[in-house]
Amino acid sequence: MSDTIHVDATSSLSDIRQDYLEAIRLIERLHRQFLEVVKTELDNHGIADINNIQALILFNIGDSELTVGELTNRGYYLGSNVSYNVRKMVENNYLIQERSTHDKRSVRIRPSSKGRDLYQQISGMFDTHAKDILESSINSNDIKIASQSYRQLEQFWAGLLNYNLIRTLPRT
Repeated sequence: MSDTIHVDATSSLSDIRQDYLEAIRLIERLHRQFLEVVKTELDNHGIADINNIQALILFNIGDSELTVGELTNRGYYLGSNVSYNVRKMVENNYLIQERSTHDKRSVRIRPSSKGRDLYQQISGMFDTHAKDILESSINSNDIKIASQSYRQLEQFWAGLLNYNLIRTLPRT
């Protein structure tokens, strides 16, 4: 009897492992595919001076004014090269960069009028996608459930990182 329980648990462990790995692969593929969708949107509007990653960073900033550190802490960036992307967006007049009046070490960024225009175009793209989803065979509740699952994975991974950080601290 205990052998049966062990086999069932192993089978279940194997199944969850496969499902977990498949979810990770899908997240990666979906992310790359979505970046292509954004690139196509930029191409369709004849926008060549900003890339898809930068456009999404700009969209995530919205109308906010914040520091590069806040951009990073809030998870508004995609990838690790946030300074390069911000610099390019400033050079191409999508962002305005100014030294903080209170702390000269801190640099604040905010969208320019060109950046706000692009924000509106990307926002319109999302509106179109939402409308298309409603008119498609995709069950909008399934998207909500998927988002909940992504949040759970995010919390799980954050917990693993926190556990590993705590576990590596010297004991007193």
